[in-house]
Amino acid sequence: MTKRVIARTVWEYVILTIACVFFAMAWECFMIPNGMSAGGMMGLCTVIQYATGGLIPAQYSYIAINGMLIVVAVIAMGIGFGFKTIWCILISSLIMGVLSKTEALHAVPGSFFYMQERLLVPVVAGVFEAVGLGLVLRYGGSTGGTDIVALMVNKYWPVSLSTVFLVSDVIVCSLLLFLPEKNFSDMCYGLTEVVIFSLVIDIVVGGKRSSYQLLVFSEHYDRIADHIIREMDRGVTVLRAQGWYTKSDKNVLLILINQAQLSALSRVIKEIDPRAFMSISPTHNVYGEGFDEIKTGVQLKKKQKRKHE
Repeated sequence: MTKRVIARTVWEYVILTIACVFFAMAWECFMIPNGMSAGGMMGLCTVIQYATGGLIPAQYSYIAINGMLIVVAVIAMGIGFGFKTIWCILISSLIMGVLSKTEALHAVPGSFFYMQERLLVPVVAGVFEAVGLGLVLRYGGSTGGTDIVALMVNKYWPVSLSTVFLVSDVIVCSLLLFLPEKNFSDMCYGLTEVVIFSLVIDIVVGGKRSSYQLLVFSEHYDRIADHIIREMDRGVTVLRAQGWYTKSDKNVLLILINQAQLSALSRVIKEIDPRAFMSISPTHNVYGEGFDEIKTGVQLKKKQKRKHE
């Protein structure tokens, strides 16, 4: 059992490292050599690099800002970010540093990745970033950045995660307009990368903002439920059921969880009960604490009434 766990852990970190290569290539091989930016934390770091004339490379500000965000998040929320997140941030920064000096891999004239049609650059970059980040999320990691910001905002204000991601992406892309050598078309290239990224990541992992509904059948349902509440800060419902073949009563766990936590939860369930039966279904429009905020006509009328009072 120990050898199996070690082998699985090594395999996961190998995949995470490969994923970080794809993530880093999206920026250092395509976006940055062409003076482009996009959404997320890396987009902000590229804007800093352009604004400082290359004095502060994106990989340096990327690791510095993520380090500060992790510290603030731990103080404010007590989040125990796993080693996988730290690994992905460090490896991505290291690979970006190597790729930034490997000009043969830059999408510029004379290189293998050069594309004469400039619009293809953010398209290909979006695909690379989605594959990289998608694999990172699938194997329980994170590249930090706006993921951390979104979690903190969602905890203290009734704003959905998807709203935070969308607003942050648009704001970062818009920052290019404040740089003298950039214009509106440069911002549009960034928005193109954001759109392609959002579409492709749905294929890779079902979307980093997707939610899943799990039905878990296990004799150790109580241990699984306790772990979800105490360690994952999620709710769980116990349904009373009856197995029609045995006519015996069963307890079934109903769980709603986001994509980022699905891999970790599946692993814990299998460790607690290898014979557990799980049904996993993607779900949309999940409203409530920790997910999206439902907006109704009644709520809108109340808000309008407050404005006139």
